[in-house]
Amino acid sequence: MKCCPDCQRLYPDDAGFCPIDGKHLVDLEEAPTPIDSDDRRIGTTVCGGRYQVRRKVADGGMGRVYQAVDLLEKRSVALKVLHPEVATDRVSVERFKREYALSSELPHDHIVEVFDFQKTEDESYALVMEYLEGEELRELLKRDKTIPAARAIRILSQLAIGLQEPHQRKLVHRDIKPDNIFLCHTADGPVVKLLDFGSVRDNTEGAKKLTVMGTTIGSPFYMSPEQAQGLAELDHRADVWSIAAILYEALTGEVPFGGKAGPQILLAILGHDPQPISIAGASQGVPATLDDVIADGLAKEPSTRIASVDDLADRFGRAYGLEGTHRDWAYMPEVQLEALIEQRLPLALAAGRAGSAGVSPTLVDDAADPVPGGGLEDPEFIMGVPDKSPVGLYVGVGIGVLMILGAVVAFFLL
Repeated sequence: MKCCPDCQRLYPDDAGFCPIDGKHLVDLEEAPTPIDSDDRRIGTTVCGGRYQVRRKVADGGMGRVYQAVDLLEKRSVALKVLHPEVATDRVSVERFKREYALSSELPHDHIVEVFDFQKTEDESYALVMEYLEGEELRELLKRDKTIPAARAIRILSQLAIGLQEPHQRKLVHRDIKPDNIFLCHTADGPVVKLLDFGSVRDNTEGAKKLTVMGTTIGSPFYMSPEQAQGLAELDHRADVWSIAAILYEALTGEVPFGGKAGPQILLAILGHDPQPISIAGASQGVPATLDDVIADGLAKEPSTRIASVDDLADRFGRAYGLEGTHRDWAYMPEVQLEALIEQRLPLALAAGRAGSAGVSPTLVDDAADPVPGGGLEDPEFIMGVPDKSPVGLYVGVGIGVLMILGAVVAFFLL
């Protein structure tokens, strides 16, 4: 294994130079031991001396991520160590443990592989995962605002493949968002790795539940109506909703349901419909053939929503004129997908216009416009919404929202 003597990044044996700072790489044994006065873990070995911490990668709400060396397996790993205040929370630690246990049973082509779970010497806990080079979809959207259709099709197709087995096993991710979709860049296009299975809902019979009924787990911009209400009836179609919301943002640059705070976002999700994606993304050339696909993916009632991520991916690709299924497009080079879209989308649009000939246009209710979007700083959002009946979704929206807003006002007044 090679190491950059400056930034401490780790590389395979056949690497020569660090692409970050251009330094000549040295053998790990010859690299200086890193020291950081602000973080005593860096340069030390943890978890019984097995993992040598080389550098900090990122900080998150749950913990700090490091690049480390697995001294036993001689490989680079990502080490996620819980923050001290999180390490004392029993439920958070149990979620960490469950992510490790579930990961060992899932295919890892498009789900990050978790190798180990250990208690650290400083009374925290570490989750040891495969180290990935690339970036989160969130970072890509922050930089570029939107992504091209070919890339969206490739990402969605790989997500569908990655989620097929978890969904068949009645596991619901519950927190799919751009931050948890990691893109390993290749010459053909991104290879997707889905992160953070710590919030999984296990719907198998007798499974242990870590979430109290009436609460929600997830990120508000990508939260399905049934999640927003904290309903017990929640299955894989909640993940379909989240992915449809991400696609809307990735193609238009705007979230489908905006707001400056949690209650505003929940109000938009429960009571409003977003602009058709072709209108919101007109400047990006989003085709009208995609309108029904995204609308069906964001259907309020799970029973009328697109039934699976597989179906969402297939319909999405066909809206651009592609033939076949998502498995045909998942690993197709982006340049090839782009050429196919350029060739076939005009035919799909012509077919759509012909199919709608003679049909009166649907009136748009101005009152249904989504709440104006705020910033996309998207903290983990846990909030209870008092609604016990899924049938009362629409009737109870007004009462539920008033209770939410009243609670928020009362909180600031007390």
